[in-house]
Order: sequence, then structure tokens, then C-alpha cells
Amino acid sequence: MKRVLLFLAIALAAAAAQQNTTNQDMSGTPTPGHDMSSMSDHDMSNMPTQDAPAESAADAHAMHSMEGHHMEMGPHMKMTTLRTAQPGDEEKAQRVVETARKVADKYKDYRTALNDGYRIFHPNVPQKQYHFTNYRYAFEATFRFDPEHPTSLLYKKDGDGYQLIGVMYTAPKRFTEDELNQRIPLSIAQWHEHVNLCLPPSDRKQEVFGPNAKFGLAGSIATQAECDANGGTFHPIIFNWMVHVYPFEKDAAQIWSVGRQARGSGGD
Repeated sequence: MKRVLLFLAIALAAAAAQQNTTNQDMSGTPTPGHDMSSMSDHDMSNMPTQDAPAESAADAHAMHSMEGHHMEMGPHMKMTTLRTAQPGDEEKAQRVVETARKVADKYKDYRTALNDGYRIFHPNVPQKQYHFTNYRYAFEATFRFDPEHPTSLLYKKDGDGYQLIGVMYTAPKRFTEDELNQRIPLSIAQWHEHVNLCLPPSDRKQEVFGPNAKFGLAGSIATQAECDANGGTFHPIIFNWMVHVYPFEKDAAQIWSVGRQARGSGGD
């Protein structure tokens, strides 16, 4: 995983140079959706607060990569299969929505979220959708599902502040679809995770960019064999299972919108 972060840091630096963005602090914190199941209580006691330094450049590049290619059903994206509705599915999902709506009402003022331990993920990097992440809740989500404790709150920029548009729940990447179905019925929601990442060898890092990219989350390489043949390092799964909920919407299609997650936008 250290090499993953090192590669992403290098890739972000190149992207920043192309886009004339400001340099980001290189201190490290977990990415929203990270698998935190191996962290100890001591690790959790040292988790960053909103006053800690900004997230690593590696994390920023990971977020940009996901934002651009987030929900495309390609070789780097795995989504749960939409199941046939079972008795009680709609009611169970609606209870999650109602709880998420109460949480969202509480955190309409983003400063309340900051006071309650949520951190803005790279506030200085322009994004369509900002994740305010509570790393203690991310850790909790590896053991149990509590709709009152979303891993991240989703905001869009609104002048000098932020407007809340949704929440994000996570689950361990080791979970089966049956286990995800126990949290939120898969006849209603589709969880997603990022898969088949090939990191380039040191002399081919430039091949993570452009329409003909071979490496990275947007690259054409998506198998262990092809990655090995190109001298890369293969990672079959990165990050955790994730699902977005937009509780202020009126109908289920918009509340659980896969397309909206794909755009990473506030619906604009």
C-alpha cells in the first residue's frame, strides 16, 4: 500500500504542474473509504482532527482519479448486482434514508460537522463534491453499520462555505454482497469499489495520463498478467465498499442515484 500512495503522490505532482494547482501538504491521513479494520485503539487515538495538517497529495490524486472515473462500469470499477426486491427491502432502505436525513439536517451547517470531528478532505483542491470524513466512524463501519454515523458527509462548494447534499457509508472490502445486503438491500442500493489497479514501473509514470493511459485507475491494463508483462505492480482491490445517499431527494431513484455518484456533483 505504501507504493500505491507513493505512486499516487508522484502522479498528483505531475497533474498539479499541468493544471497550475497549488502544492499540497505531504503529511498522510487515510483516504475516505479506506480499509481501517486493522487499526488498533492506539491507532485511533492518534487519528487526525480538523486542526491537523492537510491530507497527502497521494490521497488527493486518488480522489481526483475516482471523481473522473467513479462509477463507470469498466475494468476498474466493481458494483454490486441489483437484486430482485424482497419483502421488507423497501422499508429497510427507507429507515436508512430517514436516519440519513436526520443526520443531514444536523450537519447542514458544515461548521457543526467540523466541531463533531469531521474533516474536510483537501479543501484547497477544487472538487465537485467534498467529503467531510469522520475517521472514527470509518473505523466503526468495519465492525457494524450505524446509519447515524456516516463515514463521510458530502458537500458542494457554496460561496465561502459548503452546502450539504448527501452522506456516504462504507463497509470493509472483504464483505460479500450478502453482507452488504444486510446493511442496505441490494435491490435498492448499489455499492461500489475500485479494483484492478496497475502501478507503473519508475520509467513509465507518464503513462497514467491522457486518453491512452495504460496504468492507474483510468488505464487500459486491468489484469495481473498484463500488469506483470508491463513491469507494473498489481493491486486487485483498493479502498473499501462505498455507497452514497442523497436523503433530501424525493424519490428512491434520486436518493440512491448511481449516475449522480458517477458525476461526483451536487446535481448541477
